[in-house]
Amino acid sequence: MKKITIVGAGFAGLSAVRQLRKQDKNCEITLIAPKAELHYLPSLIWVPSGLRKREDIIVPLDNFFRRMNVTFHQGSVTGLRDAGRTVETDNGDVSNDGLIIASGGRFIKKLKGIENAITPCEGIDAAEQIRDRIADMKGGTIAFGFAGNPKEPSAMRGGPMFEFLFGTDTLLKKQGRRDKFELVFFSPAPKPGNRLGPKAVGKLLGEMKKRGVKTYLGEKMKAFESNKVITEGAEFDADLIIFMPGMTGNTWFDNSELPRSEGGLIKADAHCKVGTMDAVYVAGDSGSFPGPDWMPKQAHMADLQAEAAAKNLHAELNGQTADAGFKVELICIVDSNDKGIMVSRTEKRNIMLPGTVVLHWAKRFFEWMYLRKYR
Repeated sequence: MKKITIVGAGFAGLSAVRQLRKQDKNCEITLIAPKAELHYLPSLIWVPSGLRKREDIIVPLDNFFRRMNVTFHQGSVTGLRDAGRTVETDNGDVSNDGLIIASGGRFIKKLKGIENAITPCEGIDAAEQIRDRIADMKGGTIAFGFAGNPKEPSAMRGGPMFEFLFGTDTLLKKQGRRDKFELVFFSPAPKPGNRLGPKAVGKLLGEMKKRGVKTYLGEKMKAFESNKVITEGAEFDADLIIFMPGMTGNTWFDNSELPRSEGGLIKADAHCKVGTMDAVYVAGDSGSFPGPDWMPKQAHMADLQAEAAAKNLHAELNGQTADAGFKVELICIVDSNDKGIMVSRTEKRNIMLPGTVVLHWAKRFFEWMYLRKYR
């Protein structure tokens, strides 16, 4: 019986479990993660407004693991040895015949004073902190921004920052106190959201203008202070700073022989295979994949890569040709708590649908559909 280890209980890791079980009912699957929980990060944008609470976003995975016949190994990975055959954790070693790494990325926290900013996609604690800070404020300036990894163009997550910005504007208007706040958006990119496509950039900037959001664009970040954002071209006061830095690889990658990209992620080919390592694959934010410079780091892309990784690992372990690829596709609804703008991009097309309340409800319906697979 083949022993397969999956690192990570996020979108890629769980999609890999489902795909493996479609192909092999009997292989032994062990999943390693700190907790047997899925944190549905796309819904963090609704925490500040109270539309979602902690218990809505955290899904216990005990039932899913039982249905899928998965052994859960609780622990944090600390390293990898024996050409990928042994995963080291703080709760003992786990051996395998095949490995899928889906442990996500790590936000780069090197910018001076970054401890003064909240990074919302770090998890539910951060989203709740934003909720509580906004609730306590009587007025002032709230600054929203994001940056990337200069050595890994795809390792960024800017979409949620537009959602936190527009959602905060909607929230303050509903509370009747928008006039007491100044909302600011900043980014070192002159055209933030460019990976969504040229039309989307204009639409997003136009939405900011319509909502009275002040912008600082195209200037390299220098530092944060407790109440200030400093770029090479300007500095401005901010009572609350919400900032998404670029991403790099997990620290445990340093304790391995995994091939790395210049930006610190695991180097993979178009089939999600890790370098020349036998039966080692990667999916999601942990990996650096060949493809267009707009290839997104988002749940949908992680799912597609995980399916390819699982198919190819199964094929390799059974002496078959491991040639499954994944479609490069960006699809998202930029939500503002009461309506949404839909953007879809592939290598052949780029579609954008204007903001409507229907798309807001479509995003909520997709959340329900996605999570019911794991409840």
